[in-house]
Amino acid sequence: MDLDIASVARATGLTSRTLRHYDAIGLLPPAWTAHDGRRRYGEAELLRLQHILVLRELGVPLETIARIVDTDDAQVTAALMREHHTALLAERDRFAALAATVERSLTRIEKGLPMTADDMFEGFDHAAYEPEARERWGDDAVARSNAAWKRLAPDGQRAHLAEHEAIAEALARLATADADPAAAEVQALVARHHAWVSLFWTPGREAYAGLGRMYVDDPRFRATYDKNGDGTAALLRDAIAIHAETLPD
Repeated sequence: MDLDIASVARATGLTSRTLRHYDAIGLLPPAWTAHDGRRRYGEAELLRLQHILVLRELGVPLETIARIVDTDDAQVTAALMREHHTALLAERDRFAALAATVERSLTRIEKGLPMTADDMFEGFDHAAYEPEARERWGDDAVARSNAAWKRLAPDGQRAHLAEHEAIAEALARLATADADPAAAEVQALVARHHAWVSLFWTPGREAYAGLGRMYVDDPRFRATYDKNGDGTAALLRDAIAIHAETLPD
């Protein structure tokens, strides 16, 4: 097997620029370079590239990929590939579950049938942000939060999610009306929000104010609130800053 860089680019969907970058950083040197300067790749290089692309699909950073694929032990390589294969199968099954969930939703919408919250969210990865949460708030806080969530059981979990949606929707209506963050109606909603958060963790003055700022500063959290109406996250942040002054340190 002997392919030039253009052929490898077509086969993999990578750009020639990416392949040249992989060569420059020592991740994927070609087997040899032709007299016209074109990089050529043999079977060993293509197998290495397959391994690289599998790891990239799994979200592994390039620096880590380099350490993994540079092993000279065939048994170690095979063991690593087996682990990656298992991870890919798990991801395939998760996407299959998501596809089935969407299909059920479409069927029930088209037929006007009811659908439970459990049905709607089956297959979603609820632990996707857990590593970030552990880094931000620590292992103990995440463990307590996970334990509290499990104690709620399905009915309590649905009620907890519904309470958050109710708070966010009410805040959105007030944001549309340019409500004052200090207004009694807004502050009542923020008190509910603090109680909602406190099921897992009771934030004090600084922590709660910081949480409010994060709702605006982090695009993911801002989108969660602003999907109900522009300015919802900002109103919540400003109202939290006021409410936080009533909390202990």
